[in-house]
Amino acid sequence: MQSSQHLNKSEFFRRASRRQRIRAALVFVSVVAFFGLLRLAAHYKISLSPYGCGFEKKYGLPCPTCRMTTSVYKFAQGEVFGHKGAFYTQPAIAFLCSVMVFVAFLAFFIAVFGVYFGFINRFFIEVKIKHIILALIVIVAAGWAVTLARTIAAR
Repeated sequence: MQSSQHLNKSEFFRRASRRQRIRAALVFVSVVAFFGLLRLAAHYKISLSPYGCGFEKKYGLPCPTCRMTTSVYKFAQGEVFGHKGAFYTQPAIAFLCSVMVFVAFLAFFIAVFGVYFGFINRFFIEVKIKHIILALIVIVAAGWAVTLARTIAAR
């Protein structure tokens, strides 16, 4: 192998600073608290949308954010896959919840073990906020397309 093809471990792993470890711990606790609170809300049947979707009531079709709360509830309860799981209910938000779990895992690893990953810095340097917003729009639009297709097919 050429020297340019060797993976330099110092570029991939490095010791996390105290500040990075504290930030990672805060991220981990925030994600766990988010899913924990949603789990409690689902358990006690607390509705975040008590009036339903106005778009769905008016047009008979789900809006881009329809069933997202239900999907997050199901994800928080561990019903991720299957016929009535989070990915079936609203695939876009289930994917974003999966990303949050991945981020929480990385944050836990950084906070507890003090190992910082070089690709995190590269991600924040190379990826601009407009790219993240565009990716979120595409993910939500794809989830809406799936939800619309299921609604129309069920008629």
